[in-house]
Order: sequence, then C-alpha cells, then structure tokens
Amino acid sequence: MVDNSEIAGDADEDGAVEETKNLLEFDTKLSMASTPRERLGSPKENQCCEYCRIGKATPTALHVVCERDVTDTELSTSDTIQLYKKYGWFWRKIYLCRAMFSTEESASVSILSLQCHMSTPPSSPIPQSITLVSSASTSPCSASGMRDAAEGSDSSPSQMSEDGSGGSGGGSSMPDLTGGNGRGGGRWAPPDQVLENVLESVLEFLTAARDRNAASMVCRSWYRVEAQTRRELFIGNCYAVSPRRAVERFGGVRAVVLKGKPRFADFSLVPYGWGAYVSPWVAALGPAYPRLERICLKRMTVSNDDLVLIAKSFPLFKELSLVCCEGFSTHGLAAIAERCRYLRVLDLIEDYIDEEDEPVDWISKFPESNTSLESLVFDCVSVPFNFEALEALVARSPVLRRLRVNHHVSVEQIRCLMSRAPQLTHLGTGAFRSETGPGGASSVSELATSFAASKSLICLSGFRDVNPEYLPAIHPICANLTSLNFSFASLTTEELIPVIHNCARLRTFWVLDTVGDEGLCAVAETCSDLRELRVFPLDPTEDSEGSVSDVGLQAISEGCRKLESILYFCQRMTNAAVIAMSKNCPDLVTFRLCIMGRHRPDWVTGEAMDDGFGAIVMNCKKLTRLSVSGLLTDKAFAYIGKYGKLIKTLSVAFAGNSDMSLQFVFEGCTRLQKLEVRDSPFSDKGLLSGLSYFYNMRFLWMNSCKLTMRGCRDVAQQMPDLVVEVMKDHPDDEGEMETADKLYLYRSLAGPRNDAPPFVNIL
Repeated sequence: MVDNSEIAGDADEDGAVEETKNLLEFDTKLSMASTPRERLGSPKENQCCEYCRIGKATPTALHVVCERDVTDTELSTSDTIQLYKKYGWFWRKIYLCRAMFSTEESASVSILSLQCHMSTPPSSPIPQSITLVSSASTSPCSASGMRDAAEGSDSSPSQMSEDGSGGSGGGSSMPDLTGGNGRGGGRWAPPDQVLENVLESVLEFLTAARDRNAASMVCRSWYRVEAQTRRELFIGNCYAVSPRRAVERFGGVRAVVLKGKPRFADFSLVPYGWGAYVSPWVAALGPAYPRLERICLKRMTVSNDDLVLIAKSFPLFKELSLVCCEGFSTHGLAAIAERCRYLRVLDLIEDYIDEEDEPVDWISKFPESNTSLESLVFDCVSVPFNFEALEALVARSPVLRRLRVNHHVSVEQIRCLMSRAPQLTHLGTGAFRSETGPGGASSVSELATSFAASKSLICLSGFRDVNPEYLPAIHPICANLTSLNFSFASLTTEELIPVIHNCARLRTFWVLDTVGDEGLCAVAETCSDLRELRVFPLDPTEDSEGSVSDVGLQAISEGCRKLESILYFCQRMTNAAVIAMSKNCPDLVTFRLCIMGRHRPDWVTGEAMDDGFGAIVMNCKKLTRLSVSGLLTDKAFAYIGKYGKLIKTLSVAFAGNSDMSLQFVFEGCTRLQKLEVRDSPFSDKGLLSGLSYFYNMRFLWMNSCKLTMRGCRDVAQQMPDLVVEVMKDHPDDEGEMETADKLYLYRSLAGPRNDAPPFVNIL
C-alpha cells in the first residue's frame, strides 16, 4: 500500500467497512436500549449527540449531526465509520454520528463541531461551529425548503460542489429532503447524498495536504469528495505518479506544486541530464485545468517551450515560482511576462539560466498598463537587462511588495527603485556598489535617506559584490528588519557587527562564516527573538579553515532561546556546545550541523560526537529535520532511533561505523520520509534492513557508500512497487558496474520512468 505524501492513495474501503461492523456490533446493542428521542432527551445547541458518548467514542471525535424529523428510527450500520490509518501522521479514529432530533419547523444540516481525534492537532484551522444551511422556518412538507435556504447562505455555489451547482443549489434535480415519517409529505434524500453535500463544504476548510490525504482514506465517498474539492496539488516527486492519473482524479485544481531532483542535486551529486522534465506535466495540466492560477516548480528541468505553453494554456494564470530549476532562458521569461496579463508573482530563485541564447529584453514585455505584480524576484538571472523598463514597471505596479534584482543593479539604481515603490516590504539590493566606484560621504548619506524613507521594509537581501562603505546606509532601517540575508556578502566581523547591533527584531538571519564567532556573539546579544539562523561556508572544501566554531554555536544557544531552525557549517565542534544548544533551544524543529571535515571528533576531548547529537534528539521534542556529520558511531544512531520519533528528514554525511546505524534509524524513526546518506560505510546489509519501511518513505538516496549491484537488485525484486535507480559517479564510464556509486530509491504509482538517461540503470 502506498502512502499519501505525494498524492492521496486509493481508499481501502473493504477494511474500513469490516472494522466498522465490529465496532457497531457493540455500539448498536447499546443504542437499541431506547428510542432515539428517549436516548437524546432535549437536545441543546452545540451539544454532542448521546450516541457519540456510547461505547468508545470521545468528545474529540468528528460529529456530523443531521437534525431531522424522525422520532423512532434506529441508527443504521452506515451511521458510523471507523478508520485506522496505518502510516505516519494519521487520524486514529474518525466517527460520523447522526443524532435523530425531532424538529417541528425545520430540516437543516449543521455541523455542531468538527474536531478530529488525531495524534497531533489538525494543520488546517477548522471552525468550531458552522451552519451550512439556514435554519429559518420552512414547512417540513416543502420540497424546496433546504434548497431555498442554501441559496440564501453565504457559501457560493463554487464552494459547495465541483460542478458549480452548489450541491444544495437550485434546479429541478434537487432531491426532496423533507421528512417522510407520516407527519408531512415528500421524502428524504438518501443519507449518503446529504452527507456528501455536507462533506463538500466541510472539506473546503481543510487546506493542509496531510489533512486531506487522511480524509481521502476514510472510504470511497470521502475519497471522491476530497478529490472534487482539492484546490492545491502537491507532488513531492514528479516520478511518483503519472500526470494523467493526477489530472483524472483531481478536477478542480487551481495550484500545482511539483518537485523533481533529489536534494543532493544542490551539491552537484546528481549528474547533469538526470531528468525531472516538466514537459509531460505541462502538457497534461493545460487541457485539464484551464483555470489554473499557480505553479511552483523545484529542481525541475524547464525549457523555454514549457514556459510558452504555460503562458498559452492558462488565461487566468497568476503565480509562477521556479526554485533551483534549469533549462530555460530569457526567451521563456519574455513569454510569461507578455502573455500572463494577470501575473502577480514571478519568483526565480537560485535557478540556472541558459546564457547560450541571445538575451531578450524580457522586462519590457510586461503590460504597459498598471500591473497586478506583487512579487518580482530575479536575482539569479545573471544576464544584463533594461533598467529603464524595470523602473517603469515598478512605477506602474502599485501593489508590488517584494522585489529582488540581480547584480547588474547599482546603489544609485536601487535608490531610484525605492523612490518608485515606497510600499516595498522585501528588497533584494543587487550588487550594492556604485557604478562609478567608491562613493563619498554624501552618496552614503543619500542612500541612507532613501532607506529611512522606506518604512515598510522588513526583509533585506542581495548584497552581491558589496562595497562595505555603503553598509552604514542601511542602519536607519535595521530596527524594522525581521529578516536579513548576507549569504552572498563576504564581509568581515568588524563590518558586520555594527549592522547586527541595530537589528534587535531580527527573526531570520543568513550569513557567511566570515561573521566569525565574535559576530555570532553579537547576534546572541542583540537578537533574542531570532527563530532561524543559517551560517554558510565561504570555502566549502573539506580542508578549509572556517571562522566559526563551537564558541559561536554555544553563544547563539544562550542568547537566542526561541531558535527553531539552524544550519551551521563549521570545521570544529564540541559535544558540550551541541548539548548546550539542545537544553537552551528546546523548540528546535530543524537542526543541521555540517562539520565539513571527514570523521572529525570533538576537537577538545577527541571523543565521538555521539552525546551531542543524542542530546539534540532527546531534548528537542519537536525536531522533524536533522543533519548529522563528524565522528559518529552506532551509538548516535541508536539515540536517533530511540528518541527521534518525529523526524521526517535525516541527512547523514561521513558518519556511522556499521550497518547497525541504518537499522536503528529504520526501526526507530517511524515517521521518516526522506533519508540522504553520503560517504558512509553502509553496505547491502544496512540497505536490506529497511525493506519493511521503504513503502512508508518518499525516497532514499545513498552516495559513495559500500553498496553492490546485487544488494540493489535484491531490493528491486522484493519490492516491485519501488523504483530503484543506480547511477555511475562518472556517466562516461562504460561496462557493467559491480558497486552502486549512487542509489536513488523511491515509491511510485506510475512505475519506472521512460526518460532515464543512459547512465541511469533502473533495476
């Protein structure tokens, strides 16, 4: 059975029905002790039905209560559904309970409460009480009572059903929903139809993918309604499901999020030309979703033709985000700018732009009238552009809030853009240097005046090829900043500290390791509200001499106790500093410590880093993402397996001393979705220890380990629903491989892909 992380799987209705019968065998006996009216007594508003408190149900169950003109009708076996979802994050029990109320003047369907008995609270906010149809007085004999009430409600038809009829809207095909117990004419619609109409409206409030995936697993009815009401489709692996299957199931999608290559592609570990082509997806989305408004692609191969097709296929298109993508040039961007007249967001983040084509003046292709642009990010587009066209575009974009420009923009030009758009909240400054070389005090003063006038700025980034003389110009705005990104600025500790001391409200800070331990101490002293810190290496090689160490990490842990996420590259670390971090920052959700040298121990004691990482998983109860490195033994992985119950993503580099490490992780980390391993001594035995767990994971990546082709084939044979890809370290190498240089294993409903290059061997 395939889990729902990429796309909700098929509902297992037979198992749910069987468990329902077992539950009802007990519950029905109790419920038959008296009539529904005697059992319920006088119902009160927002009171759970008595049936919910019989047997095993709890007040935190999900209650759908139908107020109906029924007095002596016993509850049927279809009134309660119990589902045990066996994977990861789940709803342990879901009950649908119908209370039989006696009502003289109205027939209405209302949700008294919607609270799920889950292992964790729902991701989507759910209203405690909501009336789907008006309870205004209507004759119980009138076949149009509920229909008229629905037309008078606040919910639009498009929110009630996929076909726009509203589920309870007007039309001659509307079933009679009035009572049929002899008190009045007409008949009641089948309960399942009433429930389905209710579900459509309830599920509109579930926006988180994991909540919707869980709902789709209840039964076939929920599976169908969830598909009709889903508006955002998230595919965590573009090869996990075919485009055809996705569009056939979900008919009303307005937004698509699609991911391609594994994350290690960011470190050049995935060979060029591996795949992740977006073309088949764009070809399928166009005819299926003419009302599509948003596409977000990450680590995908996108061609200019793909961008042209996107611009042609979706007349209401509003948002395009390309993150770490490659294959396109300014020709494709020109098509998006020219054809997408309602474009609000164009974000190009860390993309690799094809510079072989002749550059096109794509900025000039935006509409000449006022635009709807809210966000324009193109700092990764390295080719020059028409600045006059950009200045005019910014001037006619009154709702523009986020602008990040490339390194061809000087500080003089930044001043012009800021004067044109004083409403900006996020600014990427480009090069942050003068066109004519170092400026005098007057130039810095003028730039400082421009920043002081931009009172809405809360996020500042860019600073590529920065001239430190201009840094004092941002001091007037520092007090308002909640996010500051210096990850492209090679600045010294002395140059950074004056800026840091002015940023008391900072919540997100990205910086190079040139900040030094002294600079991190300044962060700890000033930024007590910091939630995210990333320290990147200026020189990412193993033998480099980094400027940050355990001293900076311990200072951060003592001064920034609200920290939730940290990425820290260094060369020297101690267990004491990591243990201090675990105790001082218990709210950590992400802890990524990258000790760049191979198998480096605690540099003070010479011991393995086992106790440090063990403390992190023991004390940080919310941890979901962990990256480990340094000298680690099986003991560290035993800690991770025992205490890392919420970990979903685990990255391992240069760590472990036997296959038991992997076994501890597979057996203990029950919610593990993504496992990335590089340069570690794990063999076929460690790989095969995960056979019982691979179906619950999104993917496994192993690079430069001790795997053999035989071990990889064993996995492929024993788990036919997994795709097992083996790649060569050097794509040009010929001949049969005995060892598996790179292994990429992932689950898929579509089977092996048909666009694999020659250096990829699918077993």
